[in-house]
Amino acid sequence: MMGICLMKRCCSRLLFLSLFCALMNQNEAISPDGEALMSFRSVVSSADGVVGKWRPEDPDPCNWKGVTCDAKTKRVIALSLTHHKLIGPLPPELGKLDQLRILMLHNNNLYGSIPTALGNCTSLEEIYLHNNFFTGPIPSEMGNLSRLKNLDISNNDLTGAIPVSLGQLEKLTSFNVSNNFLVGKIPSDGLLAQFSKDCFIGNFKLCGKKIDMECPDENSSTGSRSTGGGKTGKLLISASATVGGLLLVALMCFWGCFLYKKLGRDESKSLAIEVGGGASIVMFHGDLPYASKDIIKKLEALNEEHIIGCGGFGTVYKLDMEDGNVFALKRIVKLNGGFDRFFERELEILGSIKHRYLVNLRGYCNSPTSKLLLYDYLPGGSLDQALHERGEQLDWDSRVNIIIGAAKGVAYLHHDCSPRIIHRDIKSSNILLDGNLEARVSDFGLAKLLEDEESHITTIVAGTFGYLAPEYMQSGRATEKTDVYSFGVLILEVLSGKLPTDTSYIEKGYNVVGWLNFLISENRPREIVDRSCEGVETESLDALLSIATKCVSSSPDERPTMHRVVQLLESQVMSPCPSDFYDSSSD
Repeated sequence: MMGICLMKRCCSRLLFLSLFCALMNQNEAISPDGEALMSFRSVVSSADGVVGKWRPEDPDPCNWKGVTCDAKTKRVIALSLTHHKLIGPLPPELGKLDQLRILMLHNNNLYGSIPTALGNCTSLEEIYLHNNFFTGPIPSEMGNLSRLKNLDISNNDLTGAIPVSLGQLEKLTSFNVSNNFLVGKIPSDGLLAQFSKDCFIGNFKLCGKKIDMECPDENSSTGSRSTGGGKTGKLLISASATVGGLLLVALMCFWGCFLYKKLGRDESKSLAIEVGGGASIVMFHGDLPYASKDIIKKLEALNEEHIIGCGGFGTVYKLDMEDGNVFALKRIVKLNGGFDRFFERELEILGSIKHRYLVNLRGYCNSPTSKLLLYDYLPGGSLDQALHERGEQLDWDSRVNIIIGAAKGVAYLHHDCSPRIIHRDIKSSNILLDGNLEARVSDFGLAKLLEDEESHITTIVAGTFGYLAPEYMQSGRATEKTDVYSFGVLILEVLSGKLPTDTSYIEKGYNVVGWLNFLISENRPREIVDRSCEGVETESLDALLSIATKCVSSSPDERPTMHRVVQLLESQVMSPCPSDFYDSSSD
């Protein structure tokens, strides 16, 4: 009997312990990283509901959309939620993600200040917050991110000075704060001095040698001061009261504009283009039956309702003419210093170029306030949108035709233009599509015309991370072969349907090139292809993978020329024949 009682007592205790552990596990069901992301979920909403689908009952956030975890530790290493129309501020709890390597929240409607707590995420290597509505200063705490390689916070409403601490980030290779409201002198010490003026454009109160804008003498406003007693004091009080009143009015106006921008942007859009007096229209082709005054009138009527795209160099508008013709207008912020001479010279050359696989530059409006470029409008949008945003499925033939068309456009720039042109920013968003999904290479704003007939080298750093050749990132020296590398990455992007720095690659410790090399080492390179792509032809796929592999070779000398790339595409992809994928022959 005593044994039975002991057994019952033990069972009762075990049952109690089990219930206690179950309750404890329930309370601790979500990980610390999950708690930080739930704070994000509580203040940020999305039009497509992607954040709302995060479930707090999950033991960890690794299966949540947009979240990538380390396979072993289950710690969050990447947060990627681009083009989801996120609305809200960033919570400081994000600073608890101390293993976070990549933060990609660009192209949304996020607002408020950038949390200083991000400085606690010391594992961060890449931050992309561009094309949002962030306000306030750039946190100086970002200078604590010693591993940071890429920082893009352009196209926001940030104010204040650029923190000197950012210049001490020794691994920083890509930096962009353009198109904000930053003020003061650009730090001349540290790595920031190595970046081109394009990284700072659109901040009209920035100054420094980097943008050829002299800073006002800080001592110039400290001239002789009156030593009068009472009168001076009364004047100071009166002036202070006046200034205080003006500041209050200004603050109210700013707040009203802020609310309008955040809450009423969909109801009333009135950011019209200001062409300004003295504007002139320069046309490169005489086949447009429009007077300059008619075009300028149309330009002045454009506002946010007509925006069809945004980029690092400006905004693109859709321009509808009275006769039904449609054009694309790229608005480029005017720079200070010697920009005009180079820009005019570049436009004269670009305006003379016409090719089936290049976007046609029709002309431009030389406005005192901005540069307005007039292009042919392409209804298919960009390849980036087709692959990653619109959700449409490109079949195999469409992808092959896009690759070949883009190759012919780049080859024309390299081999048939005089002087030859290096694009320097080949990526999917710079490949536009017409109504038949035929490719056109666009955006030569970053291209540097080659003047040295022998070396064909330019040293102005530009481009987009993920597409850049390794030697370009190290030296800043761009050649035709760096374009070839970018084109090879573009091929892989089209085949895989994923961005070059997709989180699925990063989780494995690769980018798209590293992942391809790994698959080749495992003798399964075909696995890189997009599984949703219909009509894949094995022989054409093998040929494309072979070409892409040659293009992204770590050695520039082993890469083919774009002329050779076109030859290989036409002979092996358009008319494929059995070939060994591992054929090492090159141009």
